[in-house]
Amino acid sequence: MPGEEGIWVFVFGDMMVFSLFFITFLYYRGQAVELFAAAQTHLNQAFGALNTFLMLTSSWFVALGVHAARRNLGRVTPICLMLALACGFGFVVVKVFEYSEKFRAGITINSNDFFMYYFMFTGIHLLHVLIGTGVLLFLTRQSWAGTFSQTQIRNLESGASFWHLVDLLWIVLFALLYLIK
Repeated sequence: MPGEEGIWVFVFGDMMVFSLFFITFLYYRGQAVELFAAAQTHLNQAFGALNTFLMLTSSWFVALGVHAARRNLGRVTPICLMLALACGFGFVVVKVFEYSEKFRAGITINSNDFFMYYFMFTGIHLLHVLIGTGVLLFLTRQSWAGTFSQTQIRNLESGASFWHLVDLLWIVLFALLYLIK
């Protein structure tokens, strides 16, 4: 298994917490389908789709970076990680624009149950993205020498595993919040 064992305990725990979030959302959506559907029309699907593209692309760059490190391809790894970082920062910027759009329209966490879940879940996810970009920044600096010990590769794999979790969580959030009618 790639990475440290501890990262997998963390990933599993985080997935369990988000699974409870998703089940809770679906339960309350089932109780107020009309309200959730009406509120969902206020989401900007273009922003959601752009963020999905950014997350998927960033995960692809991270995977390329890990692959390059395993093959000792020098500076390819930090370049891939910097591209992943750029996508992560892009995600944050898009989310700021999206939240700003909601606030200008008078939509807040107190608007209704849908937006309570929207702001809570996307906010918690955004926190994960910020932590993940910090991890990617650390890994980029660590990989800049272009040579990789087994410990560095395991660290890289652990960070990549967390980043892929963040990506997976966004894909589910995007489907739940933006797509399910």
